[in-house]
Amino acid sequence: MTAQTNPEQATPRSAQAEPALLVLEDGRIFRGRSYGARGTTLGETVFATGMTGYQETITDPSYARQIVVQTAPHIGNTGVNSADAESRRIWVSGYVVRDAARRPSNWRSEKALDAELEEQGVIGIQGVDTRAITRHLREAGSLKGGIFSGADARRPEADLIAEVQDQPSMKGARLAEEVTAEEAYVVEPADCGWEGEARYTLAAVDLGIKGMTPFRFAERGVRVHVLPATSTYEDIVALDPDGVFMSNGPGDPATAETQVALLQRVLDAKTPFFGICFGNQILGRALGFGTYKLRFGHRGINQPVMDKTTGKVEITSQNHGFAVDAPTQGAVEAPNERYGRVEVSHYSLNDDVVEGLRCLDLPAFSVQYHPEAAAGPHDSAYLFDRFIDVMAANTASTKEEN
Repeated sequence: MTAQTNPEQATPRSAQAEPALLVLEDGRIFRGRSYGARGTTLGETVFATGMTGYQETITDPSYARQIVVQTAPHIGNTGVNSADAESRRIWVSGYVVRDAARRPSNWRSEKALDAELEEQGVIGIQGVDTRAITRHLREAGSLKGGIFSGADARRPEADLIAEVQDQPSMKGARLAEEVTAEEAYVVEPADCGWEGEARYTLAAVDLGIKGMTPFRFAERGVRVHVLPATSTYEDIVALDPDGVFMSNGPGDPATAETQVALLQRVLDAKTPFFGICFGNQILGRALGFGTYKLRFGHRGINQPVMDKTTGKVEITSQNHGFAVDAPTQGAVEAPNERYGRVEVSHYSLNDDVVEGLRCLDLPAFSVQYHPEAAAGPHDSAYLFDRFIDVMAANTASTKEEN
């Protein structure tokens, strides 16, 4: 639920700010000033720890129906531009910052962040103690929240708390179909700097995909067919792809029965598969593992992960509130026995959460984090090459059999 107002171009919005409140379901209220559009917005309140890349954060579809608290204190310094957006629009339901830039100062800036928020009807709050909010969320866990600004901030506080508490929970939310592409499209290698013919064809199921993901494949010579979340196995087979990919996305993986069933058909056909974030959770469920909601999730571009294959620590970009429930030590038989052995390939060094899965009897693997990582870090870019190697090996094996 959002309210839009007409942007006032002559004066920075921060100079015209009105009272605003961030209200949490446990009754905690933080008082600040309006930022972006005025009105009321509701969502799950989470914090993101990135020191940079705020435009990539707010345009990541994985943040749909979430109020994002930026732990970095200064936001908006570099403005926004058309090149750095990760999707067609801003997806956060609300935005919380401490010190909003009065005006941007960067040669790539095309517009002030608060003007972009207002233009897209995104309600925010500035001038609050984001450190205190983050500490509270780390203790209480991610909470239902609401931002109320302008006239809405003057409503009785008891009514605001009740409205926040009455909103749906993120647990049980089915959102991939709300953020996916409306129709299929193709990202060509030639448009991403690759010289020569395409090496492989990839079917990428868009569950909330970031724009940098198909680009990273295409720049390596892979033609990427991006398909809506509602696509069928027949849609995939019609492309005769060398591999299948499932993207990041918002919501509870327990609601993704359609995508789990689709992936099981891909695995049954022994087609190479790679999944990230939501795609990792779907692989886990396809193999028969459960998923669960994390207390406050992993969000930011500074999350340490151990790659058990190489023994190296990667600093990763993450945005997830759910995780796969699988044993982290050694190979095990998949609960869905027809898929053979599987092992946890990566785990979080902060809390031992599963960060990757690798099938030992099928050409399939996944990670919980974002190897495309705009605006960084780029420790995990090798995963695109790893999957290309999997597709190459599978293609060679198929030719030998024929």
